[in-house]
Amino acid sequence: MTTFATTPLTRDNEQYWPLPTDEPTLLDLLTRVFTDHWRSINFGPIIEGAAWEVGAPSAPTRITTHDGYATVDFGAWHFHLCIGEHTASGPELGRIRRCSRAEMYRSLDTEGHPISWGIRLFNGRDEQMMTVLLPNPFLTDTQQLRDTPDFSRLTAWDDLRAHFLGVDADPLDRAGKGFRHG
Repeated sequence: MTTFATTPLTRDNEQYWPLPTDEPTLLDLLTRVFTDHWRSINFGPIIEGAAWEVGAPSAPTRITTHDGYATVDFGAWHFHLCIGEHTASGPELGRIRRCSRAEMYRSLDTEGHPISWGIRLFNGRDEQMMTVLLPNPFLTDTQQLRDTPDFSRLTAWDDLRAHFLGVDADPLDRAGKGFRHG
């Protein structure tokens, strides 16, 4: 497993860790997220003007790859993400469609406390392909505010950090005061 930067980069009210974008790493990431943590994640594109926060109905029945595309299949429906070399549409479209940037991130409140944790993938035009919202200690699985934080909900974040970044849990993640939607 190739790991990347262990120290976060910053932009606006956010810290992020770039991840490798080779097909084996991205397939491992998708498999871990959707197989191990499907019950408590939401996912979809989150762009200005639209946020798709879809919950998985079950663990995937299968995750496959073909011509650079990973297919995460839930039985009744599925989605595709281009994570490897795609040749069927030619080199230019293949470059545009392929994931060229991946990152783990945590959003911070104005005091620098984490309020949201996730993963994002971007294509060759730097357009968002997907965001995975990881379990949040301030929210329930149905996205309702909790009266008391449940920091055990950071297990997915901690597991993914350990696997992909090679770092232990960060005490900062447990210093948050609550979720504020911005």
